Amino acid sequence: MNETTKVQKTDVQKKQDQPAESQNRLMREDKRPRRAVVTPPANISAGPDGYFVELEMPGVKKDGVEITMDGNELTIIGHRQPDIPEGELLYLESTPADYRRTFELSADVDGSKIEAHMDQGVLKLRLPKREDFKPRKIPVTE
Repeated sequence: MNETTKVQKTDVQKKQDQPAESQNRLMREDKRPRRAVVTPPANISAGPDGYFVELEMPGVKKDGVEITMDGNELTIIGHRQPDIPEGELLYLESTPADYRRTFELSADVDGSKIEAHMDQGVLKLRLPKREDFKPRKIPVTE
C-alpha cells in the first residue's frame, strides 16, 4: 500500500465513532456541556422495622442532594458538579448529568422519620415503618 492510499473505516467503526464525534461537535459549538438526567441504580431491602434504599450517584456530594416527599412519592435528585479542567477543552467523553429517581412509598412508611446519609457517592436512606404497621405480639389473657 503506498502512502497516498486512504484506509476506509468500516461501518462498525463509523458507528462507534458517532457518539464521540457528536459530543465533540456539541462541545466545539457551545463549549459548555449539556446537562442530562440519569436514573441512578438502586438497591432496596426490607427489615421488620423498615426499608433501606441505596442509590449510586458518583460525583455527587452531600450538599448536591435534594430529597422531597409529596404525598406518597419520594423524589431524590443529585446534582453533580462538573470537573472541567482549566484551559481549552479539547475532548469530552463523559456526559455531565444530574441524577433523579422517584419512588412510590407504601402506606406503612413513616415519611416524617426518613433518614438519609451520603458517603462516597452512595446515598443511603432508612425508611422506617409506622408503629401501627410493625409486627407486634398480642398478649393473651385468662
